[in-house]
Amino acid sequence: MAFKNIRANMLRSVLTLLIIAFGIMALVGILTAIDAIAYSLSDNLSNLGANSFSIERKWNDVKSNRQGRQQKPAEPVTYKQSMEFKERFSFPAKVAVGCYGTGSATVKFGEEKTNPNVTFNGADENFMDVKGVEIALGRNFSKIEVESGASVAVVGSDIVKILFDGKSEKALDQIITVNAQRYRVVGVMATKGSTMNESSDRKVYAPLVNVKALFGADNRDYFLMVAMQDPTLMDAAQSEATGLFRQIRGLRPGEEDDFKLFASDGIVAILKENTVTLRLAAVAIGLMTLLGAAIGLMNIMLVSVTERTREIGISKALGATRRSIMLQFLTEAIAICQIGGLVGILLGILIGNIMTFILGGAFLIPWAWMALGFTLCMVVGIISGFYPAMKAARLDPIESLRYE
Repeated sequence: MAFKNIRANMLRSVLTLLIIAFGIMALVGILTAIDAIAYSLSDNLSNLGANSFSIERKWNDVKSNRQGRQQKPAEPVTYKQSMEFKERFSFPAKVAVGCYGTGSATVKFGEEKTNPNVTFNGADENFMDVKGVEIALGRNFSKIEVESGASVAVVGSDIVKILFDGKSEKALDQIITVNAQRYRVVGVMATKGSTMNESSDRKVYAPLVNVKALFGADNRDYFLMVAMQDPTLMDAAQSEATGLFRQIRGLRPGEEDDFKLFASDGIVAILKENTVTLRLAAVAIGLMTLLGAAIGLMNIMLVSVTERTREIGISKALGATRRSIMLQFLTEAIAICQIGGLVGILLGILIGNIMTFILGGAFLIPWAWMALGFTLCMVVGIISGFYPAMKAARLDPIESLRYE
C-alpha cells in the first residue's frame, strides 16, 4: 500500500527524492574525491618507505626579525654538501642523492619523439632503491657509471610506449637523445601511474654527475634521502643527520636550522589529519542539504495525511490498527528516502571519481560512505515520517469517515 501511494503521487515523490539525492550526491561525491586523492598521495609518499626520511632546504618566505632586519633565505643544498653527508653519515642506512634537471625535456629515438614535457633527473646508485623506483626490465646505474657521469639512462614506461611501441625489450641498449644528449638505455621503470597531473612514468633518470654537468648552476638544489635498515633507530638517525648536516652547512651553535627533515610516515600522518577536517566539512555540507530535504519530506507527508484522511478512516473501520497505519506512512517516508539515497550514491560515486580522474587519482568505490549514505537516508526517513505517521495513526475513524 505504501509503494502504491508513492506511485499514485509520482511527480511529488520524484521531486522529494531528488532533493535527498542531491544531498547524498554532495556528501558521497566530495568524500569519494577526498579519499581517492588522499590514497593516491599517500601511496606516492609511501614510495619513500616508512623507514626513510629526506633532507631539503627550508623554503619559507623571508621574514623580518625583531631588529627589523631581513632574514637570509636558506641556501640551496649543494652537490658538495650532499656528497659529504653521504660519505660521513655513519648510521646503518643507505643514503641516496638526486637532483632535478628539467621538466621540459624531449626524448627522441629514430623518427619518434615525445612532447617536451618529460622530467629529466639525476640519480646516484642508491636512488632507485631508496625512492622505491622499481626496475621492470634491465638494471640500475652502477657506482662507476654515477661517478664517471656515463651516458646511460633509465626510462619510464610512457617513454617506452611512445618510442618503442610499449615493448621494453626493444628499448634496452638502444641509443636515445634527451635534449640532443645521447644516452644508452640500461633500464625500464615499472608502471606507476600519475598523481595530481604529474606522471611518474614520463621520467628519465641519468647518472647524477652527468645531469650535474648539464644543469649544474650555482643555485641548483640537490636532495638527500636516507633509508634506515632498522626502523626503530629512526629518531636517533634523524638526530645524528641533523647534527651532521648542521656541521656541513656551517651553522653556528644556537643558529636556526636552514634545512628540514621530512619523514614519509610523518607526511602521511599530516595528510590524514588534514583530510579528516575536509571530511567533516563535507559531512556538514551534506547534512545541511539533507536537513532541507527532511523538512520538505515531512511537509509532503503531512499534506498526504490530510489528503488521505477519509482513506485512513475507512482502513480503521475495516480493522486497521494504529500500528499498521503508522507503519504504512513510515514505510512511505523511508522508501522515498532510500530511493533518493540510492540515486544520490550512484551520482556521488560518478562525480567523485570524475573529479579524481581529472586530478590524477585512482578509481575508488567508497563502501564506507555508501553505508553512511544509506544510514543517513534511513534516519531522515524515520525522523521526517514519524510525526506525520503518528498524526495519521491518531485520527478518529468516525471523524475521518465524515471528512469531505
